[in-house]
Amino acid sequence: MVVGIGSFLGGILRYLISGWAAEVFGAGFPYGTLIVNVVGCFIMSFVMMFGAEMGNIDVNMRLFLTTGIMGALTTFSTFSFETFQFLREGNLFLVGTNIFLNLFLGLLSVWLGLIVARAIV
Repeated sequence: MVVGIGSFLGGILRYLISGWAAEVFGAGFPYGTLIVNVVGCFIMSFVMMFGAEMGNIDVNMRLFLTTGIMGALTTFSTFSFETFQFLREGNLFLVGTNIFLNLFLGLLSVWLGLIVARAIV
């Protein structure tokens, strides 16, 4: 139940963030996917590290936040499809840019989430 409710909320957040990003930054690049993946990586690593270090995050809360909300918010399949579309269009610059930014910023966000969680603990 907690995963389902979290997924419901995460899916809505993904939709809203993607729409907002397209309005603000334009639709020529999948900024919404990039934003939700980077934010999701940060939150996922923060929750997991905070829970591991503190040991007092309720299992249902962890499942709600990680498997539920973050599982629906982040979107590797959309990232892959959008990258493939750039490849089909022959736009190798956007292929490389999308791959690099999602991977680099995702890994950076994981690292920052771990640092913030450790600083709080």
